[in-house]
Amino acid sequence: MDLLRFITAGSVDDGKSTLIGRLLYDSKSIMIDQLEAIEKQSRSKDEGVIDLALLTDGLRAEREQGITIDVAYKYFSTPKRKFIIADAPGHIQYTRNMVTGASNADLAIILVDARNGVVEQTRRHSIIASLLNIPHIVVAINKMDLVDYSENVYNNIVIDYAEVARTLELNNVTYIPISALNGDNIVVKSERLNWYEGPALLNFLEEVQVQQAVNLTEARLPVQYVIRPQTDDLHDYRGYAGKIISGIYKKGDAVTIQPAGITSRIKAIETGGREVEEAFAPQSVVLHLEDDIDISRGDVIVKAENPLQVSQELEVLLCWMDNKPLQAGNKYLLQINSRVVKSVVKDIEYRLDVNTLQREALPSGAVLNDVVKATIKTASAIPYDAYKTLRANGGAILIDETSHVTVGACMIQ
Repeated sequence: MDLLRFITAGSVDDGKSTLIGRLLYDSKSIMIDQLEAIEKQSRSKDEGVIDLALLTDGLRAEREQGITIDVAYKYFSTPKRKFIIADAPGHIQYTRNMVTGASNADLAIILVDARNGVVEQTRRHSIIASLLNIPHIVVAINKMDLVDYSENVYNNIVIDYAEVARTLELNNVTYIPISALNGDNIVVKSERLNWYEGPALLNFLEEVQVQQAVNLTEARLPVQYVIRPQTDDLHDYRGYAGKIISGIYKKGDAVTIQPAGITSRIKAIETGGREVEEAFAPQSVVLHLEDDIDISRGDVIVKAENPLQVSQELEVLLCWMDNKPLQAGNKYLLQINSRVVKSVVKDIEYRLDVNTLQREALPSGAVLNDVVKATIKTASAIPYDAYKTLRANGGAILIDETSHVTVGACMIQ
């Protein structure tokens, strides 16, 4: 059974948490004790209505304010597919949380309040989805019950958002009218939306094809561990363990170890405790090479016909996540997959306005939630791909050397 990771995003009070609660409730993915707990805590219990948003709004501050602050993750499954949902905050000051939740999503559900249409936060989250190269976008037009399930309201919002999608070059956009509160078009088609000819939301999530999210062309294996038992039985055993993040490896393939640029061939492949002829993403494997090569954690084994880029100077789009400002000259640890190196922010070129995509000059350093174009110099060479080409090997984080807190998310250009 395959897995779909998706994120929900939208303006405050667009109904993201209620939507997720409805998906969990109607798909019978809630434990009895959870259901009893939210019935007791429901703000609307006097009316006999369960507040499904409480399933995801887990922080006390969120419940008091009625908003989602942190990214809440929920897991559920149907007979057709497993799901991981990230519920991103709607407030503008929590942009970093949206970036965190969406960084490995296969699909984004962007909620639009049918009464308000496409608003600033709709564009903001769409721009972030575009920057993060999320493969599929679902525009869920919520609260259709408050506009009398009007087809004209739905069509006008589709026309408005289509212009946003065209500007951002968003592909694979699907529009679904829903009422998360009443359950219309969430798990089953609603008679009250009989003019809508598409699938219900859950049916679409079960059927959407996400194979393209796993790249099987560019072969990339970041080494996580070098296995050298050095026992009497395994005196000459040398295996390179890691998770294949993209591509396919076969016994006999010519490979290059980056950043050193040394070449060899695959002598054997192990996965699940047995030897196989080939392995592919996202399997965890142990590779054996024909030559004894000095390979360390963080090196990347690539197929010779699938070269990547190697450099000590990276141009990145960077979302700043720390309260301390980011300034040119600041030093951090940079991590890409299993490789961690010392780095310095060489230059900050501009700040990107995520509402308009306009480039703005920075009189001083970047502050919390800013998205900036920067150049980072690393102490040693980094093997990487452009984020637009291969997300799995084009995303990196900056780590504070003292506190070891993640302070920035990078999309390598």
